[in-house]
Amino acid sequence: MLLDITPLRVSRDYRLLFIGQLVSFFGSMMTFIVVPWQMYELTGSSAMVGYIYLAEFVPMLVLAVIGGALADFVEKRRLLRLTEFGQAAASATLLANSLLETPYVSVLFICVAVHAGLAAIQRPAFESFIQKIIPPELISSVMALNSIRWSIGAIISPAIAGIIAVKLGPSVAYALDLVTFAATIYAVYAVSAVPPPENAERPSLDAIRKAVRYAKSRQELLGTYFIDIFAMFFAMPQALYPALAVIYGERYLGFFPAAIALGALVASLTSGWTKSVHRHGVLVTAAAVLWGFAIIGFGLADGIVVALLFLVAAGFFDMISGIFRGAIWNQTIPNHLRGRMASIEMVSYLTGPMLGSAKMGIVAEWFSVKIALVSGGILCVVSVLAAALFLPGFLRYDGRDGIRRRHEEEEAHAGRKAEE
Repeated sequence: MLLDITPLRVSRDYRLLFIGQLVSFFGSMMTFIVVPWQMYELTGSSAMVGYIYLAEFVPMLVLAVIGGALADFVEKRRLLRLTEFGQAAASATLLANSLLETPYVSVLFICVAVHAGLAAIQRPAFESFIQKIIPPELISSVMALNSIRWSIGAIISPAIAGIIAVKLGPSVAYALDLVTFAATIYAVYAVSAVPPPENAERPSLDAIRKAVRYAKSRQELLGTYFIDIFAMFFAMPQALYPALAVIYGERYLGFFPAAIALGALVASLTSGWTKSVHRHGVLVTAAAVLWGFAIIGFGLADGIVVALLFLVAAGFFDMISGIFRGAIWNQTIPNHLRGRMASIEMVSYLTGPMLGSAKMGIVAEWFSVKIALVSGGILCVVSVLAAALFLPGFLRYDGRDGIRRRHEEEEAHAGRKAEE
């Protein structure tokens, strides 16, 4: 039942990336909290907060596809290094803007867009790098460890960021974020080289189309994409955190994301059982439905303690879904497609939160925060169940079959390339 730390023991490169990203993510989460708060302070509009996530969505959508194609062709460390420096520059710009007497709203939009675009290029390289240094049977453990890393930063950092934003101002938080980039920059320079697969395809529209056709041919992959998109689009509450802080008290600004992260941490720490469960599609569906019910409860809560408990439950179920979605992706997709498929995955798991946050902000502006949350939770449950019913192959998916299929496809690909 307890957490499996075998990947940290067997892989030096994974240890380096894990520690580096643990430190860096602590700072990044501060910016994640402070940018929406600064926007709300400057404009007083939940809709404007929602538009932040829309600004992130456009470059993410465009550059994720390019990043996936690059990750399957170029040396992965190079992409990781360039994107880390670019994201650090975006944080430095946020810091400089916050020091102005009247910060520019436009700079907030530009910086979050740049950061999202660079993350879209980086993520496929990171995912395909992990697949090369960790054996398939340990991927579920890697997903759990990655979630632990995320949870630690997402629990502690938002609470601190909320206090800093209210008491000291955004500049301090942005400065701390900038300093923490040193850890990941060191890590991406210290890891070993992982060359692209032999006979790797050059980045091209045809290479991207191959990945899209591959994804469309497999219901177990389509299920992970659509169910997560529906769950996050309808029920992601993050755009409402500043407005909720006004309702419950400004001191609680960082408590909302921290509560979700706490639930995710509990799920990760008790995730040892996930290695023994093979019906991954069923678990993803059930967890997404329960996420929706938790958001309904959050919207109906009449006190801060109850509200936070529902968010803890939401974070728990979201992480269970994430562990099994990650297992499906990393256990079953052949390595020569891993970077491009990681870009499709990134589009799927960020489309929902980004567009959903914009939707939540607009609905709250037109109606109320409670209506936005409750209606979103209901639509989440309905849409997830409908998607699962239309994808029976996803519900039947067995992880053991996925691992076998990956090995068969990699052998077949190697044979075709040898003949060429």
